[in-house]
Amino acid sequence: MLNLKKQLLFASLILTAFQSYSQTNKVTLSGTMKDARNGETMMAAAVRVMELEGIGGISNEYGFYSVTVPKGKYHFVASYTGYINDTFELDLQTNSQHNFNLTARTTQLKAISIRSNRNDDNVKKAETGVEKLDMKEVSKLPVLFGEKDVLKTIQLLPGVKSAGEGNSGFFVRGGGADQNLILLDEAPVYNASHLLGFFSTFNSDAIKDVTMYKGTQPAQYGGRLASALDIRMKDGNKEAYEANGSIGLISSKLSVEGPIAKDKGSFFISGRRTYVDQFLHLSSDTLLKQSKLYFYDLNAKANYKFSKKDVVYLSGYFGRDALGVGSQFGINWGNATGTVRWNHVLNDKLFSNTSLIYSNYDYKISIGNSGTTTDITSRIRDYNFKEEMMYYPNSVHQFRFGVNSIYHELLPGEVSSSDASSSINSSKLQTRGSWENALYVSDEWKVNKKLNVNMGIRGSAFSVLGNGDFYTLNNDYKIIDTVHYNAGAIVKTYYNIEPRLTASYQLNEVSSFKIAYNRNTQNLHLVSNSTSTNPTDRWIGDNNNVKPEIADQASMGYFRNFKNNTYELSAEVYYKYMQNQIDYKNGANTLYNDAIETELRSGIGRAYGIELYAKKKFGRFTGWVSYTLSRTERKIDGINNNEWYVAKQDKTHDISLVGTYDVSKRVNVAATWVYSTGNAITFPSGKYLVDNQYVWLYTDRNGYRMPAYHRLDLGVTVKMKEHKHYSSEWVFGVYNAYGRENAYTITFQQDPDNAAKTQALQTSLFRWIPSISWNFKIK
Repeated sequence: MLNLKKQLLFASLILTAFQSYSQTNKVTLSGTMKDARNGETMMAAAVRVMELEGIGGISNEYGFYSVTVPKGKYHFVASYTGYINDTFELDLQTNSQHNFNLTARTTQLKAISIRSNRNDDNVKKAETGVEKLDMKEVSKLPVLFGEKDVLKTIQLLPGVKSAGEGNSGFFVRGGGADQNLILLDEAPVYNASHLLGFFSTFNSDAIKDVTMYKGTQPAQYGGRLASALDIRMKDGNKEAYEANGSIGLISSKLSVEGPIAKDKGSFFISGRRTYVDQFLHLSSDTLLKQSKLYFYDLNAKANYKFSKKDVVYLSGYFGRDALGVGSQFGINWGNATGTVRWNHVLNDKLFSNTSLIYSNYDYKISIGNSGTTTDITSRIRDYNFKEEMMYYPNSVHQFRFGVNSIYHELLPGEVSSSDASSSINSSKLQTRGSWENALYVSDEWKVNKKLNVNMGIRGSAFSVLGNGDFYTLNNDYKIIDTVHYNAGAIVKTYYNIEPRLTASYQLNEVSSFKIAYNRNTQNLHLVSNSTSTNPTDRWIGDNNNVKPEIADQASMGYFRNFKNNTYELSAEVYYKYMQNQIDYKNGANTLYNDAIETELRSGIGRAYGIELYAKKKFGRFTGWVSYTLSRTERKIDGINNNEWYVAKQDKTHDISLVGTYDVSKRVNVAATWVYSTGNAITFPSGKYLVDNQYVWLYTDRNGYRMPAYHRLDLGVTVKMKEHKHYSSEWVFGVYNAYGRENAYTITFQQDPDNAAKTQALQTSLFRWIPSISWNFKIK
């Protein structure tokens, strides 16, 4: 027995010594990936070691990378799609730092034969259900009124569906428009639309990176069921001052950027405004002259490098919409966000990101009557702290772990009058507070040359807080008791564990098979009768009656590239089971209701489908084809006779065709064609006579369909002759080129000639909408 113990002790010492030697015999190269032209950090750029197959790393969202290898002499190759590879030779004997500066290619024509790992990430990485947008690609696509739009572009991707004509709202794998987490520099954006959805809040000139996670979200994202859309603003040119601008038919924008101190810091400021309202002033109609119809937004960001290991970023967004008819009616709404971020490199393997984040969304409706103005206001506001660490122990594992704490403040509604003697009494719904906390950890694990795994877990706690009254309901959703909680008191806390797992198995050099499972929870809910997010939709949080929504999603897919990664093909299937889904009861009274839960019902949901995607990434002609076949259903007590019914966001078929072609170095043409099944909707199925008045009869929930939607958009970009310090281009476009009268709304009315008959009236918005804009850059 003693000999056995000695042998085990000896073996343990040998193993410890070997591990210690292995660690001391390995060294790390770390640094930052940057764009050589402007010094912008680059997310998801690849570093590989030519002498060691399968060894390398990927830069994180702040441009930091870390690669650990045995001591020796190596060639490190940095690569990124659309950029020339940068090779760095080093005899690596101790931990070292090196910043890569990548230069953009001047052409995408068959110029580079060296393969970039970045180009086959779709095959090799464990991520599934992930889409990354190239902002250069976005700028070429024709869109409504010629305004480049990130949210309109992601609606052309498989599994992402438009909420309707001209709308920036979108549905992802059966989720509602409110089930998408939209982040701008880590700050949540609660309503990402301008002018009732015809534009998004995101000025494309201010955007650097866009990543969409369709349900298979990494552990650092939480709070929404369907997707996470992570949008990062530009940092600003660190090398030189420059200005970019655009003048269009209904809007113009201007961006200015440059260094604060050479190689130390930079700034970026971008503003945009529409001016349709200015044309209204030319009208002879007095009411139109006094009307308002415009939006504006401002993006600003600055960063400063205090040392080799410390960089501080300040970023913010502010945008407002105004729509009104004289002094009779007006509505304005908008978002404000702010982020203070500190990046700190603790050592060559450990990276820290600390953020303080503020987000506010509010709207005000003003109604004028006989000189008295009545205002209705609503708001949701967040104060957010996030601490995240990224650890790169070796070439096999990349760990990410962190904590997130958010205080939510929701003001459902407040009514005030400009006249104290008005018959309308000022009143205010109870302000609701809640505290949301989360801990998470994840690991990107390269198991071997063929198998990659990304696994993580997120633990969340959502505490409902006083001050206010909370209600106890009976089985008929009637209030039977009311309890008051003081400020800061915890009414109820919901705990949830959310596992996340994705894995890819490489079948060969050009193809792989992937599987994924994850659970998401959502504690904030948008109660809305429309298919998309309207400015006046109401956000509510969990309470003692409304429970967190939960979704479990499983997916698998096949991915393959062709011709040196020029062509990309994928097929994914998914199934999602959802709990505590919320819908209105029949005949719900939602107007200024403090106990909104008495009007809501909850139940289960399911969504399933297949997504097909084919893309050509390089050459004079690029583009993609996507097709989604899907189904989204709900089963909620008290609705539709307790039977399954299709959700309002259900669209059976969804097709997108996208293509761009470089006619020459100066001329590019582009086209998009979309088709989708019409939204599910509840129409009257009949009517009956009561006291000589006809009353509509409604039967099945969402039992009817809007007409199918399809549209062709065309665009041409012409670059003018470039000068040393100045360049410009003209962009021409036609939205809905063949004039399809797509239904925006369908309403029903009695036939004026025969009251027993019913007329269905379709409203269409856009036919043959031309656009022209002039873009310029001053260097």
